[in-house]
Amino acid sequence: MSEKKRRGIATWFREMKSELKKVVWPSLTQVYKNTVIVLVVCAVFAVITGLMDLVLKLGVSFLHKI
Repeated sequence: MSEKKRRGIATWFREMKSELKKVVWPSLTQVYKNTVIVLVVCAVFAVITGLMDLVLKLGVSFLHKI
């Protein structure tokens, strides 16, 4: 590996470390609240999707009987 490439990689890691120090990480409470919100939204969409599937299935069954 060339010297220039090695310096480039070392610089990249130094800059990455510097940027990660600037990150504001969420608190445990924020992570918990956001996780609950995501799970609730997923559950709501799952119910909506299930109901739509049931209605469409019944509709197609009705059309096949005609």
